[in-house]
Amino acid sequence: MKLFRILYKTFKVVLVMFIILIASVFIYVKSSPKPIINSANNITLYDKDNNVFFKGNQSSEWVNLNDISDNVIKATISAEDKNFYKHFGFDIIRIIKAAFTNVVNGSTKQGASTITQQYAKNLFLDFNKTWKRKWEEALYTVKIEANYSKKQILEGYLNTINYGHGKLGIENASKYYFGKSSKELSLAEATILTAIPKAPSVYSPLTNFEACKKRQLLILDLMVKNNMISEEEKNTAYNTEVKLIGKEENETISNIYYYQDAIMNELKKIEVIPKNYSSLNGLKIYTSFDYNAQKILEDNIKNAFSDNSTLETSSVIMNPNNGEILALVGGRDYNKSSYNRAISSKRQVGSTMKPYLYYAALENGFTASSAFTSEKTTFTVDNDKEYSPINYNEKYGNKPISMATAIAYSDNIYAVKTHMFLGFDALINIAKRVGIPENLQSVASLPLGTNEINILHMAAGYSAFANLGYKVEPHCILKVVDGNGNTLYKTKEDRELVLNPSLVYILNNILTATYDPLYVDYNYPTAISLAGKLRHKYSLKSGTTSSDNWNIGYNSKYLCAVWVGQDDNEKLTTKDYKYAQNIWYKTMEKLEENSPEDADWYKKPNNVVGVLVEPISGKPSQDVNKNTKLIYFLKGTEPKETDPTFDEIAAN
Repeated sequence: MKLFRILYKTFKVVLVMFIILIASVFIYVKSSPKPIINSANNITLYDKDNNVFFKGNQSSEWVNLNDISDNVIKATISAEDKNFYKHFGFDIIRIIKAAFTNVVNGSTKQGASTITQQYAKNLFLDFNKTWKRKWEEALYTVKIEANYSKKQILEGYLNTINYGHGKLGIENASKYYFGKSSKELSLAEATILTAIPKAPSVYSPLTNFEACKKRQLLILDLMVKNNMISEEEKNTAYNTEVKLIGKEENETISNIYYYQDAIMNELKKIEVIPKNYSSLNGLKIYTSFDYNAQKILEDNIKNAFSDNSTLETSSVIMNPNNGEILALVGGRDYNKSSYNRAISSKRQVGSTMKPYLYYAALENGFTASSAFTSEKTTFTVDNDKEYSPINYNEKYGNKPISMATAIAYSDNIYAVKTHMFLGFDALINIAKRVGIPENLQSVASLPLGTNEINILHMAAGYSAFANLGYKVEPHCILKVVDGNGNTLYKTKEDRELVLNPSLVYILNNILTATYDPLYVDYNYPTAISLAGKLRHKYSLKSGTTSSDNWNIGYNSKYLCAVWVGQDDNEKLTTKDYKYAQNIWYKTMEKLEENSPEDADWYKKPNNVVGVLVEPISGKPSQDVNKNTKLIYFLKGTEPKETDPTFDEIAAN
């Protein structure tokens, strides 16, 4: 009896405290400013010429609840929040049931978010799962319920939720998937659309129709259970064949959503931007998006692959002088996969790692003519372990070759010898200096690209070569302005000189050897097939692993990086290695089609001289009848006939 009295008193105390808490929250909510709920997704994106290329819920696609099919409303309430009209933002019974289920099953799969809670969550720029964010979302849930009718909340929710493939709101989704207004949706079509928001990448009917149909059946069952439809209506809707369109009206660049995703990813990282929409009254985001560059890149990607190919790509076009991203593609088809490989994936970079090494070599006294012997070599590394790299197709000159030749052939033996000669830190230091943030392994194979690096990071690193020595930060966003006209953020274009411009000029010229017929000897330059196709001059390096193919090339105006491979790291076939190169050269040439041949190449520094050399050995040549090549050197470092081979020095 005594225990009962204690429990009863405790219960009364807890109940009183709970009532006080609820009352306090209610008083606070009523006395605080009314939240602006239609600011969710209220974003306008502008391209480099200040033209609008995306509008969130500011577009004319916002529809009143009365103009949305009743099938959509019933399906949404059944699927997401059957007690929507009964609770005050939180479904307490559902929360208790979900908590009990999760405890019993030892998981957190069972959710209990109401429509109002989900709408409140959409008011934030990011979905961090911190306790602070959860409290903020809970507070906004109460604020929304206290200040708006259920009709207004449901209308806002349906106009702002994500239906996949870049479609925000029921009207946009309805026109995209079915080519009709949302008020015309049948029960079958409405339940297909309602199935998507739970996980758009999983339940899109365009990419996973079977999964979507399973969730559609679940929603139809819930509608029957909630007495919204009959069993007969359920069966009819489920068995009705729907006609999916999955196409924009006047659609021209289908993968623009990858660029939009990159913008939003960048926006979340800008600390000065408030993390909830309600305090902003919308956002105007000015970007470096170049419609023409995006279309060129997308067209070349589309034309490169056969329809049945399972290869994927990530590609980026950048202004190397300031890091502005002009175009970006994170996959071959956003409709089939919204996974953005350009911003989210890291891949082995292969021989595209070598230019960082060779710049380090130039900085440490090497020249374009510095020679190592190209021959099968076994290296002794840490703890007397042996490492035996091989050249592609196992071709070796069995003679001294110059750095320029090593770049032309992408000679692995030369690269590892240089790496060992300089010490492993030399390459790592240069990579860090130009902005590669990945933690690179101090191993003998590093110059062969065994580390995984993001394509934007590689593009930023190469930009330091393309702009003659300056480190830049890749970015899409130039300026952010709120709905009241206040500038919240403006990109600072501070450039840091991290490389010697004269040495970079020399390296840039060496990197033209990759497609130069003068280097045809015991081997062929890696991009020799481009020799007759390039009208302009570019620095270019390819990279290959068993499952990755890269091409990164540039001049002073544009930098384009292309990766091709399989998401599951499946090995590439011989023919698969042509795609990245074709996308790259066709994109660069189209970008430069109205420019004179060498208009965007580099002016020779005063402390650099050109010398005629024999291309393969790098030795000076006075015989004009022989095969000669003009190669550049710092004054005073010009090659001599008597210059030794580096590995011969090491052997002695």
